[in-house]
Amino acid sequence: MLLDSALIVQDLAKAGDAARALEDAGFDGGFTFEGPHDPFFPLALAARDTSRLELGTAVAIAFARNPMIVAQLAWDLQALSRGRFSLGLGSQIRAHIERRFGQPWSRPAARMREFVLALRAIWAAWQERRALDFRGEFYVHTLMTPFFDPGPLDCALPRVFVAGVGPRMTEVAGEVADGFIVHPFHTPEFVRDQTLPALDRGLARAGRSRDQLEIACQVMVAVGRNREELANARAAVRGQIAFYGSTPAYRGVLERHGWEALQPELNALAKRGAWPEMAQRVSDEMVEAIAVAGTPGEVAAKLSARCGFAQRVALVTPYGVDPTVLRELVRSLRR
Repeated sequence: MLLDSALIVQDLAKAGDAARALEDAGFDGGFTFEGPHDPFFPLALAARDTSRLELGTAVAIAFARNPMIVAQLAWDLQALSRGRFSLGLGSQIRAHIERRFGQPWSRPAARMREFVLALRAIWAAWQERRALDFRGEFYVHTLMTPFFDPGPLDCALPRVFVAGVGPRMTEVAGEVADGFIVHPFHTPEFVRDQTLPALDRGLARAGRSRDQLEIACQVMVAVGRNREELANARAAVRGQIAFYGSTPAYRGVLERHGWEALQPELNALAKRGAWPEMAQRVSDEMVEAIAVAGTPGEVAAKLSARCGFAQRVALVTPYGVDPTVLRELVRSLRR
């Protein structure tokens, strides 16, 4: 099982140092995500300052961009990292796409499927020197002149991962992606009963098997060596669970455990900006079901038991973690 960690920095100039720290701590990969900063920029610095660490976005919002822009970003990062980059894509929700990014929203699963196919057509034009002629329902790419062609890579093409919570997007990942990212807002029961069956349906549609797809399971982790560290970590994770739980598209996870009445409450509080009150609505039972909490050794054991279906485990820690705690957690997982 490969172990990844979020690459989080407030000062973008320190992204290379942060990536090197993850590499030195023994992590296999570091990933960025769409947040206060662009997810691609820090990876350029990380690629420059590391030699072994695999790098990726988990995730970049596909519908905030178009396939040509994303194809070029991924191409350049793959070249810069000498083959260590993976492109993780997510859809976001309608409100963010339309009101934050000012982009169109329609049939997200079908659009994501076409987005990935368009990426592959663009990359094939560059790598195999073939004519670019992609004509889809949402995207059309039919023009590529030598001036805009970066030329072939001397390493493998970037791998494409798709993240999903709902069944239709999960099926798309199984059908067209190289990997699937399990959203951190999940429980083992939800993954067993809904995520993996949907993934298998998509794989079957493409004539593929589970061993032809890499699964990266993102897990919210509250880790600490003492009571104070663990309490602070649990509080941060509780807030993150409340944020995800307020999203209507993620209601299915709550429904699986009989918590669906909480979703509209959290949504209403989010619209008022009542973030502390939202976190208070998240019970200890929910924290234990959705996240993994404990000392480094306890967290390592829980992750191993929980993520046996995945090839990669990605730690999501929405708080500052002491580097020595991370190193201890990595050592425990390796044992």
